[in-house]
Amino acid sequence: MISNKRHTDPAAIHRPTAKARRLFLVFLTALLILGPSAGADESTPPPLPFKPGEHLVYELKWEFIKAGEATLSVLPVETVNGETAFHFVMTARSVPFIDIFYKVRDRIDAYADHDMDHSIFYKKKQREGKTRRDIVVLFDWKDNTAQYIRSGKPKEPIDLMPGTFDPLSALYYVRTIMPEPDQSIQRPVTDGKRNVMGRATFVKQERIEVNGENYDACLIEPELAQIRGVFEKSEDASIRVWLSADHRRIPLRVESKVAVGSFRADLISAEGLAPPLPQTVESTPE
Repeated sequence: MISNKRHTDPAAIHRPTAKARRLFLVFLTALLILGPSAGADESTPPPLPFKPGEHLVYELKWEFIKAGEATLSVLPVETVNGETAFHFVMTARSVPFIDIFYKVRDRIDAYADHDMDHSIFYKKKQREGKTRRDIVVLFDWKDNTAQYIRSGKPKEPIDLMPGTFDPLSALYYVRTIMPEPDQSIQRPVTDGKRNVMGRATFVKQERIEVNGENYDACLIEPELAQIRGVFEKSEDASIRVWLSADHRRIPLRVESKVAVGSFRADLISAEGLAPPLPQTVESTPE
């Protein structure tokens, strides 16, 4: 059970507005930079690890202070640009205490084809402090281009590598991969402004405790060379992501260390999960 009590001394937070902003930037980046494996064996693909109705909730902490909550959801399948598409949603919001300094209410909607081969459409509604951004990325697979549009102002289209995903869809695609230790993981990812090869390494499988429950988990460490912003400016920056070790690859925890401190996102609620594979013992939320 998560206690609603908070014993927070406002004086313990130095420049709370800037640090709150960076915390949410770190969390969004951490969850969205995972790229999927280029070398996975897809001859006999397992059932998809997620289904419409899945809803995951995360508690966000900067150091030991609860700063916000984030959600990952799979909405009903839709038809977008003539293609049957998964609809993924990510939200992030600050807690009332942080709202005083830096109110965050972000939402990302991403659509990927039903075969999980490429992105179809992406949009982000960013409400952070005084910042107001509405971003759309249009994918044109006939010309292999993507176009970034911010607040109705389009930029020149960029070329896309085959099989490119937007950052949120890439997170869901990586869940379809069953990597081995030390396996290199990669997939092209775009935010509409750049198309880069996202890379990560499956480090090991280990037992971890999250929100009072023990899980078998796969530890993945994304490569940060292509990542801009707070990671680019921080020496010894790092991100570690734990996915459940069963076929559902549920994101259980994200930890990161940057110049402004460390943060953690822990899974606190999971609903609408895909069923476990038959005749297996699974250590994941039901």
